[in-house]
Amino acid sequence: MEEEMHTDAKIRAETGTGSSPRGPGCSLRHFACEQNLLSRPDGSASFLQGDTSVLAGVYGPSEVKVSKEIFNKATLEVILRPKIGLPGVAEKSRERLIRNTCEAVVLGTLHPRTSITVVLQVVSDAGSLLACCLNAACMALVDAGVPMRALFCGVTCALDSDGTLVLDPTSKQEKEARAVLTFALDNVERKLLMSSTKGLFSDAELQQCLAVTQAASQHVFRFYRESLQRRYSKS
Repeated sequence: MEEEMHTDAKIRAETGTGSSPRGPGCSLRHFACEQNLLSRPDGSASFLQGDTSVLAGVYGPSEVKVSKEIFNKATLEVILRPKIGLPGVAEKSRERLIRNTCEAVVLGTLHPRTSITVVLQVVSDAGSLLACCLNAACMALVDAGVPMRALFCGVTCALDSDGTLVLDPTSKQEKEARAVLTFALDNVERKLLMSSTKGLFSDAELQQCLAVTQAASQHVFRFYRESLQRRYSKS
């Protein structure tokens, strides 16, 4: 899956903060991101993806409980809080996926016997929530100055009954889809860090979805770069 793949699908990314019509099939919703919003965490970020919004805060590296201490690397924890109510099975599953992704890129060996905690608060869920959580977590880790070997992003795609692929699906499109797949990719080699799938699909469709999301990740990483440049550039 880590080999470079090519696709004829046309990918279009909207990086503004205003809404705009989605193109047919493969297109991403508009993005918006703001860092350093919260005072208590060491780093924070708000990530907006269409009408899906997630607020992330990163604490650490800091002291860790002896029971959770790892002698040769940092202990990484992810807490996902739903918009309403207490975390359930779905939130715990997403926490595990996000933690696995972060552990793949965070250089925890530089801070042994410490704790790094990522807290994610769902503000609104209008589809592709896991991808938005991944993107918010990455930008918050960057804001906190946590050392990473690469940046990462999440991209979701959906397959409808006739095999049409839709990138960054809304909640309605996810409900109507035959399969929903989310991939986490790094920005160095577009390597696959994590995958989450739901529904029925063939091996060929899986490879097609991965190829399209790899291409779409370039637009997400470009947005990261532009967002960071806007923040740190002097006017």
